[in-house]
Amino acid sequence: MTGQAEHETQMADRPTLLVTLTGTDRPGLTSAVLSMLALRGLDVIDAEQVVLRGRLVLGVLLTAPRDHKELKRELKALAENLEVDISLKKGFGDNEPRRKGRTQVTVIGSPLTAHGFAAIAGRIADTGANIDRISRMARYPVTAMEIAVSGADPDSLRTVLALEGVRQGLDVAVQPGGLYRRAKRLIVMDVDSTLIQGEVIEMLAAHAGRLEEVAAVTEQAMRGELDFAESLRSRVAALEGLPESALDEVYREIELAPGARTLVRTLKRLGYQFAIVSGGFSQITDKLAADLGIDFAAANVLEIVDGKLTGRVLGEIVDRAGKATTLRRFAETSGTPLSQTVAIGDGANDLDMLAAAGLGIAFNAKPVVRAAADTHVSVPYLDTILYLLGISREEVEAADADATVD
Repeated sequence: MTGQAEHETQMADRPTLLVTLTGTDRPGLTSAVLSMLALRGLDVIDAEQVVLRGRLVLGVLLTAPRDHKELKRELKALAENLEVDISLKKGFGDNEPRRKGRTQVTVIGSPLTAHGFAAIAGRIADTGANIDRISRMARYPVTAMEIAVSGADPDSLRTVLALEGVRQGLDVAVQPGGLYRRAKRLIVMDVDSTLIQGEVIEMLAAHAGRLEEVAAVTEQAMRGELDFAESLRSRVAALEGLPESALDEVYREIELAPGARTLVRTLKRLGYQFAIVSGGFSQITDKLAADLGIDFAAANVLEIVDGKLTGRVLGEIVDRAGKATTLRRFAETSGTPLSQTVAIGDGANDLDMLAAAGLGIAFNAKPVVRAAADTHVSVPYLDTILYLLGISREEVEAADADATVD
């Protein structure tokens, strides 16, 4: 028998005592309970504590004392003094350690109804998996909950919960648990209708008086009904003769997606690197990258001669395949394994990029993109992506407050 196996056998045969405290939270409760247990010389095997709306739940798993009845009397007296409830339960081993197959499920709703949340929990149970922990990631402008699940196959669970999420009108993300979620990663994001609201080419077309025809072609291309490269050439041709100054005017008109600055600012603080890859134009994306502090940017280049757009693009077009190639190039340049990249997009030309990334997120995307991505977000707040990465709104606000003080 190996040392590890022998240790596990010994732990499984070891008598334990689970002490559970519930009551109104206030300073000193946890300390009082642990101090009493310390007088008995007991070993702590496991402990968990949560406070919800001022109510404390504390669980401590201990090596069982020789006389647990005496300890029970002492804890009962302590409970009366502290005005809380304390219960004891005898057992053996590490209190049924969590099953293998750790998975993180993030549920986002606006609102998150009890009926919808119950449905998600029910589907998790149907797969034979167990919910180990639930924690709130955000309470506004959306409600986001993170569920730690054990004993599940992530791919199977993703399929089941994706269908239930659609039925309940919820966004549900399923990701393998473990250390990878804490790694510093590379975020690669589409620009039009993702990082920013609207499509730059349509804004330019409006200045050229060709909005209606260009918008119709854009919609078909984003749904995957037209070859992107050909659709781009035809749309850019409609811009022929537009003065270069229109690019500056359009840039001033751009509105970022709600939460865009928060997303970039927060992840940059944590050491993430950011990239934007666009089927739009470098004359716009380079300025966005400089404004937001984004590390890498790639887009098509509009040809400009004598201060006017010629209606052509220079070099290779950043199309569907080009976006995936660019993601791989940025990952190599930044020293990031592909498994640690996150891609975010909304259109059919983002599909290869989403598939190449370790995590592909469809953001307010077309149906074909939602169906193919690892997960999707259908609320208009880009910083909701943070919750999928295990970062809560409270942590974001605390970091912003600290930065203001500094």
